[in-house]
Parts: sequence; C-alpha cells; structure tokens
Amino acid sequence: MSDKNTRTFSSLVVDGMERAPSRAMLHAVGFSNEDFKKPQIGIASTWSMVTPCNMHINKLADAAAVGVNNAEGKAVVFNTITISDGISMGTEGMKYSLVSREVIADSIETVVGCQGFDGIVAIGGCDKNMPGCMMAIARLNRPSVFVYGGTIMPGCHKDKKLDVVSVFEAVGARANNQIDDAELAEIEAKAIPGAGSCGGMYTANTMASAIEALGMSLPNSSAQAAISDDKRLDCERAGAAVLELLKKDIKPRDIMTKAAFENAITVVIALGGSTNAVLHILAMANATGVDITLDDFTRIGKNVPMLADLKPSGRYQMAELIEIGGIQPLMKTLLDKGYLHGDCLTVTGLTLAENLADVRPYPEGQDMIHSLDNPIKKDSHLVVLYGNLASGGAVAKITGKEGLCFTGTAKVFNAEEQALQSILNGDIVKGDVIVIRYEGPKGGPGMREMLSPTSAVMGKGLGKDVALITDGRFSGGTHGFVVGHITPEAYVGGALAIVENGDTITIDAENNELKLHVNEHEIARRFDKWKQPAPRYTRGVLAKYAKLVSSASLGAVTDNLE
Repeated sequence: MSDKNTRTFSSLVVDGMERAPSRAMLHAVGFSNEDFKKPQIGIASTWSMVTPCNMHINKLADAAAVGVNNAEGKAVVFNTITISDGISMGTEGMKYSLVSREVIADSIETVVGCQGFDGIVAIGGCDKNMPGCMMAIARLNRPSVFVYGGTIMPGCHKDKKLDVVSVFEAVGARANNQIDDAELAEIEAKAIPGAGSCGGMYTANTMASAIEALGMSLPNSSAQAAISDDKRLDCERAGAAVLELLKKDIKPRDIMTKAAFENAITVVIALGGSTNAVLHILAMANATGVDITLDDFTRIGKNVPMLADLKPSGRYQMAELIEIGGIQPLMKTLLDKGYLHGDCLTVTGLTLAENLADVRPYPEGQDMIHSLDNPIKKDSHLVVLYGNLASGGAVAKITGKEGLCFTGTAKVFNAEEQALQSILNGDIVKGDVIVIRYEGPKGGPGMREMLSPTSAVMGKGLGKDVALITDGRFSGGTHGFVVGHITPEAYVGGALAIVENGDTITIDAENNELKLHVNEHEIARRFDKWKQPAPRYTRGVLAKYAKLVSSASLGAVTDNLE
C-alpha cells in the first residue's frame, strides 16, 4: 500500500532527497527501502513488569505489528508508562495514578506527532492507560484502533473465586479477627494467578466495555482473556483494521460522536461499571471536542437499567462473562430495545447495528446478565448528586443493595491514611459517615482511590451501616454506600472543607442530593475561619498536575487551558 493519501504524515518524514538522514536512522531500526513506501503505524504498547495487568502486552504489541505488516503497512512499536493502582493503593504513591493518565496521553501524542505515524494501534491493560490511550487517539485524530489487553483469570481459595479486591477485603476481615494471619497469607498468594486486568467489572473491564461500545475497539475486544488465542488474534486484526481505516479515511472523531459516547455510557450503566468511567468518559469526550457533562449521565441513567450481576457488588467475574458471550449479546439486546444508537460508525468501517446483526443471545438459564424486565436496578447505579456539599456535583455508586438513602454522623479525616487506621482500629461504628477530604485533583494532589478504606469497611462487616464521602475517587472494586468526586473539592474551598465531626449528612439517591445539615449562617461562619492548606508538593509532576488540572466534574484533565 503506497498511496500518498495513506501516508499523509510519514511521507513528510521519509520522502525526498532532503529526508535521507531520517531514512538513515530508520534503516538502523530495520526499515527496508520498500518500507519507506508504506503507511507507518505506531503500536503504542503499555507493556511493563510493574503490574500483572500489563506484563504480557509486549507480546500483544508484536501480534498487532504482524497484523499491520501483513496488511502492507509498516509497524513501529513504542512504549509508554504504566503504574499499578493495586500495588500503590493506600500509599502516597497512589497520588501518581490519575496523573499517569495525563502522562500516557501526552507521551503517545508526543511520539506519534514527532515520528509522523499515519495510524495508531494502542494496547492498554490497566485503569489509567486505557483512557490515556484514548485521549491521545482523540487528540491526534489519525486512523486508530484501541485493543484491550484482556482480563485475568480468577484465583481460588476454599472453592471461592478470588481477585485483588478479595485481598483488600481480607485485610478488613483480619482486622476484625474473622480470619487469621495464615488465611490472609493464603488469600494473598492465590488471588492473582497471572497476567491480565483485575477480574470484576472494575475500572479496566468497565473502560474496555465502554471503548468497545464507543466503536473504537473491534467487536468482542473487551471480553477476551489476557492469555488466549482470541486476544492474540484481536491484536492482529486490529493491526489490519487500521490499514482499512486509512484506505477509507475514517478517523477517530468520525467515530467518537456524542451519540457514540451515549452508547458507551449506556453500556457502562447496564454492566454496573466503575465510577471512574464518569471521570474517564468526560476526559475522553473533552479530548474529542464532544460536549458530555455529568448531567448526561443523569439523563441517560434515568432510563437505562443495571443488568449485570458482576463483581464488586455482584457474584460473577469477567472471565465468566466471556464464557457466555461477553458484552455483545447485551449490546444486541439494548440495541433491539432502542437503548443504543445503531447508526454509529465503528472501527470495522461498519455501523454498530451492522456489527451486532448476527450476534446470538446469551444461553438459556444463565443468571449473570438479567433481562430488561427483571433488572438488578431499574435505573443507573451511577448517581450524580448535588446539594450544599456538592454544588458542582458528586458521583455515587448506588446499586440499591445498600439502600437508596443514608443519614449519619460525620467523622472527618484530612487524609486517606487517617481514615483507614480509624476503621481498622474499630473507631468507626454503625451510623457514621466517613468524610475524607483534601484528596481531590488539586488537594491530594492526584485524587487517590479509596479502595483501602472502603474494603476495610466491607471486611469489618459495616457495608450497609456506614457511608463514605470524599473529594477523592474510588476503585472500580469499591462497593457500599460511597460518594466520590465531590466538587468543588475541599482544597479550593468546597463545602467539604468546613464539615466538622458530629455534623449530620444525608446521601439521598432518590432525590440526587448530598446535604450537610448545618444552617447557612453557621456554614458562612466556618468559611470565614477556613484557610487553604499549603500545597503538599511545590516541584515535580504532582505540583505541575495540581497547577493545571481541572475539576473532577470536568474530567480532571490538564489540557483544558482555555
């Protein structure tokens, strides 16, 4: 394939006498003279031995390169970073997690823009590198396909399937003397049996499903095990698909329309997906130039039921959903009943409806995905709350199993570590609302996930008796009565900053309200006394992030500089 129209960017780098020095450099990395006539496709690999989520992605990148090269393109594999939420969770290092999304997006944009690649295959396997890849793809707007690295297989202990959240909750159970040190060690050793992303409908599997629904992955990419022939072939097909997109001049922004984002939100709700999807979809839409707001989640959520009985609030893991067909039969059902926009273009070059035309329903008797007339919850579990504690909005994860309203007494902590220790020490009791503040995008900085404290609450057996609210965020593995992304955050003078121990707080998922039961005069008095804390970081990437980052209600992005 040597059509100049498919080499819009690479031709500027390698064509002509004056580009001889560029060609000389590329000869050294394996280019032949024939390769200079081919479209160059960058393969963005998030491989790293930092985390099991990404430890296999170098092999997937090689498979994608095979797909490109066999389709008469020239593949060039390059790396970007990844971090591990699961490893850094509950530590100071977790502040770099959301920051890494921006670094990944910036790094992919930098390499592709500099090297003149004509198209992109991006392979992500963990929470932040997936939306990071998509943000770069949207900014660059060159023919692209995203590939999900795939889910992990479950561990097993006493005939019970395990994943990383099982270990976090086992810590709480050990603190409550429900298990001993030996059993905690057994769970720890068995929970993560190999490569792949965390096994429930946590953030990685949520975002993989959202990106497939968005039309930016090949059909079924979200529902394949990390170590499988299906996943290897998915990568090869993705490499070939980018060449087809080049021929047809189909770019990401032709696919990532408002209707496509609405499809992604619909599928996330039906699957009971992570609250992080709100943050990441807002960020991806921002990079695309599509107007998606918190209120779109409310609008869509009023009509879309939660159907999937998947962890963390349900019983099943992604590996089990793969066995019955993945998310394609669910999408087909949603399409047939009018919940999805079938005319949206996808990376296959076909519409969503055309991709789903021959998809067969789930097998009879399965109880993993409920029918539309028997939902787990009749509307969205992702509830956007407003009120005097969240004038800019907050995001709650309410599956209905916890109830729909909670009123309790505030116990206030200025950092996650303080709250976790209090929970493990037994200081948190029935009726408490744990308030964790100064953990927002600017205040943290970095907006840490609160999986350690929420898992400790569950492990202590307080999941239905205690609520937790924060200007930080939650892991996809979090469940219980939790509210995050509270905006404005405490650090910039949001009302969370002036909550005191003993205050009464109500979380109302029926009226979408987060209320501090303190009169306006007292709130004003407290604000008069409040002073913004000194920044925790004054140099380096965290300081730079804190200076640039937008509100969580806008996706916590760093390139919205208007």
